[in-house]
Amino acid sequence: MSAVGTFEHLRVETPRPGVVLATLDREEQLNALTFEMFDTLRDLCTRVEADPQARVLVITGAGRGFCSGLDLDAAGELSSMPAPEMLARQEGWAAGIAALRLLPKPVIAAVNGAAAGAGFGLALAADIRIASSAARFNAAFVRVGLSGGDVGVSWMLPRIVGLGRASEIMLTGRMIGAEEAERMGMVNRVVDPDRLLDAALEVAEAITANSPFGMRLTKQVLQSNVDAPSLEAALALENRNQVLATRTDDMQEALAAFRAKRPPRFTGR
Repeated sequence: MSAVGTFEHLRVETPRPGVVLATLDREEQLNALTFEMFDTLRDLCTRVEADPQARVLVITGAGRGFCSGLDLDAAGELSSMPAPEMLARQEGWAAGIAALRLLPKPVIAAVNGAAAGAGFGLALAADIRIASSAARFNAAFVRVGLSGGDVGVSWMLPRIVGLGRASEIMLTGRMIGAEEAERMGMVNRVVDPDRLLDAALEVAEAITANSPFGMRLTKQVLQSNVDAPSLEAALALENRNQVLATRTDDMQEALAAFRAKRPPRFTGR
């Protein structure tokens, strides 16, 4: 059991030091999200952020699906909600996915199967996406009479694959296979299904070999500077981050470990 805690429909483990593995666990429903699971995702991120031992979050799905989006039984309730209630609920669901993007610690999505609708948004919210050859992706919202923009997809997808490709994906709702997703840069790499978790955990371990504060600042600068208004603004944030990092004990430890040819022992200070 992870120190992060236990959740309904979400298995949480620590398979390697510093790595939290969260598995969506509604296998028979291809890990479709109930309304409550959006709150669970936000709670998970809050706990991972608060746990100094948790360095990287890996999220995947049980069985043959990553996440098929909102549960169809729940989706049937949407049109009967009064607009003010629907807006409040929608904002809460979007916040559940955005929590992964906003988590200061790195997030890796190990996409083992279909990532559709909100599941597509969940995958896009990760910093790194590693896909099984069985993975596939689509903005399923448009296939059920909704807008293609939901849970942050319209913001995240163009930044990952470019506006032209994002427009086609969101306007058609067509399915994108793993190989095509890799070619367009939607996923970092594609591996055989039986190698997926090992590949994701290897990347997570490579991240945990670096200082916690350095990784926090790196995620921050990447997310901020992808939309930086100018090179000068990007450099200002980089410069500020480097000054902060030089004031940490972990930088001194990293230098000492490098000179001594030993692994560093980071404390997060």
